[in-house]
Parts: sequence; C-alpha cells; structure tokens
Amino acid sequence: MIKSKENMEVAVMQDVYDFLKKVGTYYLATNEDGQPRVRPFGTVDLFEGRLYIQTGKVKEVSKQIENNPLVELCAFDGEKWLRLSGWLVRDDRVEAKKHMLDAYPNLQAMYSPTDDNTEVLYFENATAVFSSFTSAPVTVKF
Repeated sequence: MIKSKENMEVAVMQDVYDFLKKVGTYYLATNEDGQPRVRPFGTVDLFEGRLYIQTGKVKEVSKQIENNPLVELCAFDGEKWLRLSGWLVRDDRVEAKKHMLDAYPNLQAMYSPTDDNTEVLYFENATAVFSSFTSAPVTVKF
C-alpha cells in the first residue's frame, strides 16, 4: 500500500515525538543578534498533526524565536541523536495551550491556557536527522 505524503509526515512526527519523549530533555538553539543561544527544554506535544514545544512569552527564548523563528534542537539517548531544525510558529489558541498543559500537569502551577504568558509553538518546514556512531544518518522532513 502506498502511503500518502500526509500519512508519512505524521509517522515521521510520531518518530520525532517518541524520541524526544524518551530522552526527556533536549537542547534548543536560537539566535540572539548573531550569537547562538542553547538551553534545555523538556516539553513536546503532538496536536492536530503538528509537533509543538512550549515556553513562556516573558522568557528571552520567546523573544529570540519571535525575532528569528528558525531554530534547531538536539537530543541524545546514549546511542542515537536527533537534530531537528525548522521554523517555529506561535499558536495562540487556548485549545493548543490546554493540550500541551494537559500533557505536562506539573507546568500548570506556572502556566495556564488563558494567561498572557503561555506560549506553544509548532514546527513548520522541519528537517529531522537521526544519527548514530554505527549507521548512516537518516533525514526526514515534515
């Protein structure tokens, strides 16, 4: 059976999501006036066929993404690593924020789907590269 492009993209996003959930912490790189900035993140969600991350609008990372939405993240599970690059798009819908916070109840003490701080962003035009020391990299796009 031939899979549609949409089904393939969903499968790829699921693989990326599963890997990020497995490692727990990944490192997100942004750009601030030409200076790379990297910090640990731990939120990832699949919602309406998109891969999301979460932060707070008051944080510097939010301002950096707003100024330059092209980002890259990296995660390592001890054997394989993932590099995911793409553009982050802000989704201000309460439904998207609620879905993320339902997946991370520990964040509900700091964030709310209806506050002016909670920010969820999804990847657009993303390229994921799965690598290891023992096999050739596998590159997928969604």
